[in-house]
Amino acid sequence: MYIIEAGARTQHYWKSLWARRSLLYYLTRKDLIVRYKQTFVGVSWVLIRPFLTMVVFTVIFGAIANLDSNGLPYGFVVFAGVLPWYLFANLFSETSGSLITNGAMLRKVYCPRLIFPAAILLVGLVDFAVSFFLLVVMMFWYHIIPSWQIIFFPFFILMAGSTAIGLGLIAATLNVKYRDFQQLVPFLLQMGMYISPVGYLNQLVAKRWEFIYSLNPLAGIINGFRWCLTPDSIPLYAPGLWYSIGFSIAALLIGITVFRLAEDGFADTI
Repeated sequence: MYIIEAGARTQHYWKSLWARRSLLYYLTRKDLIVRYKQTFVGVSWVLIRPFLTMVVFTVIFGAIANLDSNGLPYGFVVFAGVLPWYLFANLFSETSGSLITNGAMLRKVYCPRLIFPAAILLVGLVDFAVSFFLLVVMMFWYHIIPSWQIIFFPFFILMAGSTAIGLGLIAATLNVKYRDFQQLVPFLLQMGMYISPVGYLNQLVAKRWEFIYSLNPLAGIINGFRWCLTPDSIPLYAPGLWYSIGFSIAALLIGITVFRLAEDGFADTI
């Protein structure tokens, strides 16, 4: 039993968050069940979306535009870019709307509000794991054997997740006060897909624009994701990587700070 006193939410916030891990499990389980139980294709939908995106991008950039893939199958190059992008896009989109979606619970029950984005993160990682299975199948099919650099793979997943959650927390805070902000999210993600190296390699960008292009943090994350799978074919752009690392850490810290500062007023505003 928790008694809410003045300042208690700040003093014992993280302890309170951990104490409510059963609620986190419930929210995660509920989201997974709702997402797949009443769908025609069930969990296969997680595979269909990135697969169809891969097909479209492969036809446009590989077959029609005939862009270079550094000797790798173009479909594999695209899918290795689609996976981290969808991880980021799904987490960012759902985190930004997490407070509105859980508005009824938020008004009735006190719990650390970060528990809602945390549940979204867990669901997103489950979705990613299912999608990654198709990438493994493609690597077997094309006889692509990863090198020791594969150990950095979880690091780039962490970067994509922290960037998405950090920006999503800021968007969720704005969305509570300005509901029309949520309408911008699909547009931003649609634009972001094309200015990020999802359907093509970073290396196709002219050298003089390479650093400016890398100011998009997803460029370094996607490049690193491909690099740790095929380091002999995909060179790593170090300045972009370091920028993406710094951005992901800053985004998460700023996002949590902004979210926490506004958290006490969510129930009254939403």
